[in-house]
Amino acid sequence: MVNPQNPQDIEAGRARWQERYDAARKRDADFTTLSGREVDPVYGPPEGAEVPGFERIGWPGEFPFTRGLHPTGYRGRAWTIRQFAGFGNAVQTNERYKMILESGGGGLSVAFDMPTLMGYDSDDPHALGEVGHCGVAIDSVADMEVLFDGIPLGDITTSMTISGPAIPAFCMYLAAAERQGADTSALNGTLQTDIFKEYIAQKEWLYPPEPHLRLIGDLMEYCAENIPAFKPLSVSGYHIREAGATAAQELAFTLADGFGYVELGLSRGLDVNRFAPGLSFFFDAHIDFFEEIAKFRAARRIWARWMRDEYGATSEKAQWLRFHTQTAGVSLTAQQPYNNVVRTAVEALSAILGGTNSLHTNALDETLALPTEQSAEIALRTQQVLLEETGVVNVADPLGGSYYVEALTDRIEADAEAVFDKIRRMGGGADAEHPIGPMTSGILAGIENGWFSSEIAESAFQYQQALEKDEKRIVGVNRNTSTVSGEVEILRISHEVEREQKRALARRRAERDQAAVDTALARLLTAVRDPGRPNLIPVILDAARAEATMGEICATMGREFGTYTEDPRF
Repeated sequence: MVNPQNPQDIEAGRARWQERYDAARKRDADFTTLSGREVDPVYGPPEGAEVPGFERIGWPGEFPFTRGLHPTGYRGRAWTIRQFAGFGNAVQTNERYKMILESGGGGLSVAFDMPTLMGYDSDDPHALGEVGHCGVAIDSVADMEVLFDGIPLGDITTSMTISGPAIPAFCMYLAAAERQGADTSALNGTLQTDIFKEYIAQKEWLYPPEPHLRLIGDLMEYCAENIPAFKPLSVSGYHIREAGATAAQELAFTLADGFGYVELGLSRGLDVNRFAPGLSFFFDAHIDFFEEIAKFRAARRIWARWMRDEYGATSEKAQWLRFHTQTAGVSLTAQQPYNNVVRTAVEALSAILGGTNSLHTNALDETLALPTEQSAEIALRTQQVLLEETGVVNVADPLGGSYYVEALTDRIEADAEAVFDKIRRMGGGADAEHPIGPMTSGILAGIENGWFSSEIAESAFQYQQALEKDEKRIVGVNRNTSTVSGEVEILRISHEVEREQKRALARRRAERDQAAVDTALARLLTAVRDPGRPNLIPVILDAARAEATMGEICATMGREFGTYTEDPRF
């Protein structure tokens, strides 16, 4: 490998970048400054300069992708504006989706309510009082049909934030697309499916880890074979960070989880160059502006190197870390909520300067309730102002080469590598015998012994202490607390939503072919128990087509998979 510290090598890299940039498609847009000044699409060291360690920085579109995946940056394609939304029933959420799309949103991101996230139907006793309150209630394919009514699934990318019952939700989505007449083999979107982060941070699992990993492996195989553009896994650091992790912990735990899923694919005999492009990531953009930018840049570099050197990926796309970003919900304050507009804009800008591929901006009132239509529009317009008015899309990785940003990037990378070593040691080391792989072994050990949870709890405690000692400051909370602002109007979900959802579910049960449902669920239980471990996706899909409900499908698998209880630790 050449050493780009050499001026000749740096210039050779610049020439390679120029050739790829010239060959790439660019958007038809004005890339001059507000004053009309022409700017270059990328900046680097002056000709003839020697830059120690430049191979770790490089050029956009080249390994290790510190400066971005594409030589054009956002001149080629801007990030996807993908606003996360879901509340009440499918009719109400469908209306919000249409508002987002008509206002310039580029993709949809589905928020499910708590009963759905836990695999319960809306009429289950566990669902009482929770239906439609933190997302949309989805009980069967019929709800999915209403959710996307008038929205052609073959033409739009959809992200679904659900992990425990992700596979039944995915099958309902496929069945709804079939009923629209869409070519399901061409569907494009993302399913979260990340069960590791549930045990680590969010705590929304259905079964023990091993059955969940079986389902995820089945999904990876199914998508690779049948829906190649669809991404079956979005490895999530967002919930880890929201639980109290530091930036370095968020990065390290998330990438370790990603390596575990790579090992899962390899253990299934899948070609890493084929399945790895189907893995995507989901990060938090917190309020420390430069630390977040460094985190995103380090993430791409670490992932590219590990995919190449540890897992044998030879194609660029298999080495790419693609990621969605959401601004930090935990940074929003109930006090002086209009300040949250500023926080969200700063966080969104850090994600953009860090090279995010898609972005959700939180609404000012989300710390109080689900966003109103007005606050959702402000959140959307925040992204559009950044895109259209600020000039941040004109230059690829404009902070590349900054002494501060590069030092932060290196430091976060080093911290993450130390965590990877710790996780693998917990699992018995790099040579540990495990049917999936050594990183997976360490992750499962860390889940079982409570290490991840205790590390996050300690970080959250230290931050809270710093707040109470006035070492860390939040405007409106422990600084500048006087205000002339009144209370904001918040969105309230009527209890009638739950009552109507239960009535609709009862009607569907009465009208469906119960014999077909019983047969489909019996076939599913047989497949789950089959020692040959057949792929469960087609069987779950048949159950969804028959209008089996989320609760019925999940409970059927649970008869064999069992449940999981986390040991309490203090």
